[in-house]
Amino acid sequence: MNFDGIWTPVVTPFAEDGAIQLETLGKVIDTLVDQGVHGLIIGGTTGEYYALSKDERKQVLDFVAGHAKGRIPIMAGINATTTEESLELGHHAKAADFDAILVAAPYYCQPTQDELLTHVQRIDDALDMPIMLYNFPDRTGTPMSFEFIEALRDRPNIQAIKESTGSIERMHALANEFSDQLQLSCGMDDQVLEFFVWGARSWVGGASNFLAPEHVALYQACVVDQDFVAGRELAARLLPMLNLLEQGGKFCQYIKHGCELAGLPVGPARAPLMPLSEAEKTSFQRTYDALVQHRG
Repeated sequence: MNFDGIWTPVVTPFAEDGAIQLETLGKVIDTLVDQGVHGLIIGGTTGEYYALSKDERKQVLDFVAGHAKGRIPIMAGINATTTEESLELGHHAKAADFDAILVAAPYYCQPTQDELLTHVQRIDDALDMPIMLYNFPDRTGTPMSFEFIEALRDRPNIQAIKESTGSIERMHALANEFSDQLQLSCGMDDQVLEFFVWGARSWVGGASNFLAPEHVALYQACVVDQDFVAGRELAARLLPMLNLLEQGGKFCQYIKHGCELAGLPVGPARAPLMPLSEAEKTSFQRTYDALVQHRG
């Protein structure tokens, strides 16, 4: 499996009453395909998977498989609090003909590294699909240690890692010591230029839901053209927005508001997340307008 390119962790559109809006989700997917992203992730953090019931998650997987399959690679996020539920979601994704799965540490229960290793091994044994690991201990409560990664070296399905710790030291180690094992994917948006400089060829960027052209252009400059002067100029324009998203504390709400400003409203985030304040919307729009005015 080639994980090169911009992978969009797709938002889940909701009506004001909280119902999933599949028709709107189809429009989001069509727009992303038209704008040239390279893959879609369904059931990631940006998709608010933690706020969906298991049946809702399966419903979204089925819809996307039917709507997008054959046009663009699709990856299913299957994270849950238990191994059994992750396996159930994974089997559903495999039956729906997803191309790969995204596997994070089960959240809240905080497994040990040995328990996490057993969890991933069971998923790999049961599903036999390409896997991108997702290391985001600030969300899950559990890091993926280098010893854990090394213990998976003999498993060819485990092919990539989305690194979201924010540690430049860890990124360097993954790029230098594990490049023969795992494809490195940027999961810390405000460090994307650093990831590309150190050889990453993949970026899982939530803001590509509403800024896909800028994400694709940055990938083209840094990875395809290896033009890091142009890449730095593009990254500098993106950085105020990426800083706002990574440091603002309301990631999902900002992503969804960005979709609205881009002409594709996808509704609110589910509670307990609250809507942005008017001051937050004004600040976000100022950053958004300054960025998109550079579009040709």
